Amino acid sequence: MSATLAELRQALNAIEGTGFRRRPALPFGIGAIDDRLAGGGLRLNALHEVVGATPDLADDAAATLFLTGIAARAWGTVLWIVRRRDLFAPGLAQAGLATERVLYAEAADDAEVLALMEEGLRHRGLGAVIGEVKRVGLPATRRLQLAAEGGRTIALMLKRHGRSGVDPLGVPSAAVTRWRIGCAPSAPLAVAGVGRARWHAALVRQRGGESGEWLLEACDATGRCALPARLVDRPAAADGRDSRAAA
Repeated sequence: MSATLAELRQALNAIEGTGFRRRPALPFGIGAIDDRLAGGGLRLNALHEVVGATPDLADDAAATLFLTGIAARAWGTVLWIVRRRDLFAPGLAQAGLATERVLYAEAADDAEVLALMEEGLRHRGLGAVIGEVKRVGLPATRRLQLAAEGGRTIALMLKRHGRSGVDPLGVPSAAVTRWRIGCAPSAPLAVAGVGRARWHAALVRQRGGESGEWLLEACDATGRCALPARLVDRPAAADGRDSRAAA
C-alpha cells in the first residue's frame, strides 16, 4: 500500500495549486431535486454514497454513470480509485467526464481504496474523489467525512453488491447523502430504435433533510440529468406537491 500512496502523492503534487474559490454545493440543475436537498445541492465538502438498485450489471452501470455525471459537473481533476479494471473511458466521456480530467488509481482491496480516498481528500487540490468498495464500516466513513470537511472536494463512494446479498446501504454510514440508482424503461420512439436511457433515482437518506424518488433521463454530454418532458409539463398534482418529483 505504501508504494501506491507514494505514487498518488507524486501525482497530486503535479496538480498542486490549480484550485480556486468554489461554491459550497453542487446543484443538479433540476428544481425537484435541488429543492429537496439541504443547501440546494450536494455538499462539496462531504461524502456521498451511490449504489445500484440491484446486483444486475445494468443497474451497476447506471449507478456508475450517475456518479460520473456528478463528478463531471465538479471542478478540476477527478481521482477515481478502482478495485477492478472495468471502467470504460469513452462511456465516462459521454456522461461529461473528459478523459484528461481523470487520475486513476488501482487498489488491491477496500482498505487501500479508503486510504487513497482519504489521501486525495486531504490534498485539497482535487474536484472529486471517487472510490469503489464492497464493504466499509461506520468508522471508515466517519474518517472520510472528516477528511472532506473544510475543503471543496466532493467525496463519492460507489458501493457494489457482494455475493452475500446484504444491502450495501443496510449498514450505518456517515455519508451526508445515500442514493440508489436503477434502470427504467426509456421513452418510446416514433421509429424503431433506443431512446435516451432513464433511471429511477432514490435519495434514500440525507442528513438534515428528507428522502425522495425521481424518474430521470440519464446524463448527457455535460453530465446533466433531466426530468422526462411529460413530467416537466404535467400540471401540479392535486395534493400540492411538485409533480416533477415522483416521490
